Amino acid sequence: MKTYRTKSSDLTPQWHVFDASGRTLGRLASEVATLLLGKHKPTYAPHLNTGDFVIVVNAAKVRVTGNKAQQKVYYRHSNYPGGLRSTNFAKMIETHPTRVIESAVKGMIPHNRLGRDMMRRLKVYTGDTHPHQAQVEKSKGGDAPDGGVPKRRRG
Repeated sequence: MKTYRTKSSDLTPQWHVFDASGRTLGRLASEVATLLLGKHKPTYAPHLNTGDFVIVVNAAKVRVTGNKAQQKVYYRHSNYPGGLRSTNFAKMIETHPTRVIESAVKGMIPHNRLGRDMMRRLKVYTGDTHPHQAQVEKSKGGDAPDGGVPKRRRG
């Protein structure tokens, strides 16, 4: 019996929607990262993008615990001397709430080409609406008869 190897033609990504209102940032990000990586599937392969598409709505309503609103700092650099800029969580959630979730998830996936490909499957929106309703409905309908799991080959 041959060992089954996942091929990119066997993959059928699903769409998942998360509501971030009232959820803790790190716990939400770890769930999203797991879905983007594809570790929840039996066809997971570390060298392929086996993950699903993830939509996060209400990004502006995510919360953090303790004093992280004032103490958590986001850094960016302009690549010029003295170009380091820092922003705390409270300011970042007011100005760019989508970057908060993207930054948290980005730290939990591989930092290479495959990780950048996975991040393209993450869609974060500030409000409670998103333009991907058709994809979500098609994904829930189950266009694959066997749920996206490939059949085993014998011999």
